[in-house]
Amino acid sequence: MPKDAPRRWDRRMQQRLAHGEAAALGELYDRFASLVHSLAHRVLGDECGADRITREVFAHVWENPDAYDPRQGPLRSWIATLTHQRAVRRLRQTESAALALSGEGSTEELERKVRRASAAARADYIVTAMPTPLRAALELAYFQRRDYRQTAADLGVTEDEDRRRLRLGLQLLSTANDTADPSASPATGPPGHGTAL
Repeated sequence: MPKDAPRRWDRRMQQRLAHGEAAALGELYDRFASLVHSLAHRVLGDECGADRITREVFAHVWENPDAYDPRQGPLRSWIATLTHQRAVRRLRQTESAALALSGEGSTEELERKVRRASAAARADYIVTAMPTPLRAALELAYFQRRDYRQTAADLGVTEDEDRRRLRLGLQLLSTANDTADPSASPATGPPGHGTAL
């Protein structure tokens, strides 16, 4: 597949949505609904809330296809940013309401909770968006508790190559704890439309 193929797909999808092509929305939903739902669920920790955010995000995309600018980054990142912003806003609203009702806790605790949820969602996004060789090395090493020698053997690569993949994967993952404001604009906030994840 040519290097620019994903961007061409993004531009074509945006054009199809702008022309009101319902099949384009269905195709977009099939491709990104699980990403949107999992990011929203990671922030909110609530199935119903994640379902609601998923509906809202795809309704927004359908109603505002021109809001996406392919020159600013991948469609996947733009959709992840919409999801992140809406989920963080919903988390703040629900937690603020609970705080007001109970009279317990503080706004600092609320912001810590929002930052933790945001970093967790960003880490999930980074893992799902990273190249397959890096993700496979991380999954074997950290989820299946294999050392780099076993991981290299399982992947059929040299030990040096496996160490390189692990190092790159961990470098990408380390950006999940960036201290940017989770409600920041799409250009600057996590996961970030147009930013490297």
